[in-house]
Amino acid sequence: MTATNPAVPAGAEGGLETVRVITETLRIVTDKRLELYNLTEKVAAIVKRHDIKEGMVLLSSLHTTVALFVNEWQSALLHDIKGMLNKVVSPKDDWRHNDPAHSDCDRQNAHSHLQATLLGHALSFPVTKGKLVLGQFQAIIAAELDGPRNRDVAIQIIGR
Repeated sequence: MTATNPAVPAGAEGGLETVRVITETLRIVTDKRLELYNLTEKVAAIVKRHDIKEGMVLLSSLHTTVALFVNEWQSALLHDIKGMLNKVVSPKDDWRHNDPAHSDCDRQNAHSHLQATLLGHALSFPVTKGKLVLGQFQAIIAAELDGPRNRDVAIQIIGR
C-alpha cells in the first residue's frame, strides 16, 4: 500500500503548491442606525485581485453590533428583515444593558447587541476556479445595527 500526500496535487511540478494567506480589512461607512449592506461584489473583487483560484474566504465582523449573514438581496425581503429584527428584539424594550444601574454603556444599544447574536458575526465561503461559491440568489450581507459609524470586516483568504 502506498501513502499519498493530499497536499501534493497530481502532476504538480516541484512538489507542493504554495498556499497563501491574505488578510485585509474592508471598511464600511454606514449612514443609518439600522441598515443592510451588500458586500458580495467587494469580497469577490478582493478574491480576484489576489488571483486566488482555489481556497476559502473567511469574513469576520470586528464589531459586536455589526452582523454578517447570507440571504437574497431583494428590497422587499431586506425591508422585512429589518422589521423582523426590530420586532423580535425591540429597541423599545427594557434591557439591562441600557440601565445605568447595571451597565456603563450610554449608547442605549442593547437591542443592537442582541440582534447581532441572532444573525452572527462570521461567514466562510469556498473559492473555486477563481470565484466565490454562492448560490444563485445568495448575497453576503452586513447588518449595521448601531450606526451610523465606520465599521470594519476582517477578510482572510486561504488558498492558491
